Amino acid sequence: MISGLTEHVIDANGIQIHYVTKGEGPAVLMCHGFPESWYSWRHQIEALAEAGYKAVAMSMRGYGRTSAPQAIDAYDINHLVGDAVAVANHLEKGPVVIAGHDWGAPVAWFGGLMRPDLFRAVIGLSVPYMAPIGSLPEGIDINGLMAQTAGPDRDYYRLFFQEPGKAESDLEADIERTMRGFLYLISGDALRNGDIKEPFDGHFPAGETLSQQLISPPHLPEWITEEDLDFYVQQISGSGFRGGLNWYRNINRLPAITAPFLGSTIEQPSFYMGGSTDLIAGNTPEAISSMQQALGDLRHCEIIEGAGHWIQQECASEVSSAMVAFLEGLN
Repeated sequence: MISGLTEHVIDANGIQIHYVTKGEGPAVLMCHGFPESWYSWRHQIEALAEAGYKAVAMSMRGYGRTSAPQAIDAYDINHLVGDAVAVANHLEKGPVVIAGHDWGAPVAWFGGLMRPDLFRAVIGLSVPYMAPIGSLPEGIDINGLMAQTAGPDRDYYRLFFQEPGKAESDLEADIERTMRGFLYLISGDALRNGDIKEPFDGHFPAGETLSQQLISPPHLPEWITEEDLDFYVQQISGSGFRGGLNWYRNINRLPAITAPFLGSTIEQPSFYMGGSTDLIAGNTPEAISSMQQALGDLRHCEIIEGAGHWIQQECASEVSSAMVAFLEGLN
């Protein structure tokens, strides 16, 4: 565990929100993704605190010691950004930098779009910014478009997550195996070690489950220890997967919710890093090109060769150093 860490729990937005802090100075608020924990930022917490910043890492809605409301619509992007706003306001540090990885990246991107007065810069990892597209025509939704792309013979992990209870049953049957296998499957190590022939993009044969796609390595990669894995398992065992899965169950609502911001631009300084073998969450050359055109002040855009999805853990020193350099450029 990280030494010198302070834990906080606040009441906001009808729930309790847990976050940790270390260091003093300008605040950097970090948002994790699925199925993770504030602990995913452990390396950056240390690096930022040492560099003279106040490192702040949230337990996102549905995870760890933060509340996990029952209602599916309690996990839409407005609620998720609202929780980040609540923590930023509680810090009483003025405008802060917001950072996000995986699902935390859209929280950071849309936080920057919705509240430029509060978030002075945006850092996104592994999920490029996708500008609002406005409400879709009647009869068309994102899930339907994903199903068309998958075709009749394939399922897609985001579609597999849609039916309440189905994915929970699959993933919670053996949480340790799920976490071990999921962390490994979409890391750069699975491809490098020859356990998969091409990066996993989230598609798999129709009729199978996500857990059937997972690979449990005999030894964990160097970037994660058994103690680290135990912490993730402990956190997920307490909260279950339901809250995190409910984020995916709001994907269809995203275009309408963000429609008021159609045509708006994130003008604050921004930063993006991804891994070259990460195809799980839209980290494609086309998406990155679109992001570069949509952001008003993209100061750092880097793809790390050989890295997978868990970039701030797989390439901890590279990510931490790049983040600190970006932050120094803001001062």
